Amino acid sequence: ERKAAQAAAFLLHRHEGTLNYMVLIKLLYFADRQALLEHGMPITGDRMVSMPHGPVLSGVLDFITWGTRTWGNCDDSPWFKYISEPEGYEVHLLGALETDELSRYELHVLEAIDEQYGRLNKWVLRDISHNLPEWEDPHGSSLPIEPAEILRAADHPSSEIERIAAEAEELWLFRAIQRQAQS
Repeated sequence: ERKAAQAAAFLLHRHEGTLNYMVLIKLLYFADRQALLEHGMPITGDRMVSMPHGPVLSGVLDFITWGTRTWGNCDDSPWFKYISEPEGYEVHLLGALETDELSRYELHVLEAIDEQYGRLNKWVLRDISHNLPEWEDPHGSSLPIEPAEILRAADHPSSEIERIAAEAEELWLFRAIQRQAQS
């Protein structure tokens, strides 16, 4: 969550502290996707899903959509340390930018994605995301997107996909254990 929050904060910082939240969600998805394709690991590690307006990161969407109504007083939440709840259709950077959770490579990917897509409006980004091979119309609901689907569509070898999937499973298990220990 802290890494996703810092990635979002980095993008907001590049836009003078304010972005349409759908644009932010799309930029984060595109960055995770790009890092997965290039490096075998997404930046945020958030779960990817197909939604009616295209693919998104599920946890990021939940923070933006539900905010403190669901999460309560989020003094312990890294997301709400960096990112405001939506005001209208925009979110704002809160406080100073920190990037200690992000590698130079990850910052480079975020910067490159922002350069490529950051000036486009939310509807153009939605249309672009609808053309990604992993997006499937969920007909008003959501459908999971497995990282292997993205890698297969980009013609990654099966052996590489299996290795990446195994590493991702180990990371997911480690994070689940870590969350349980913190509870």
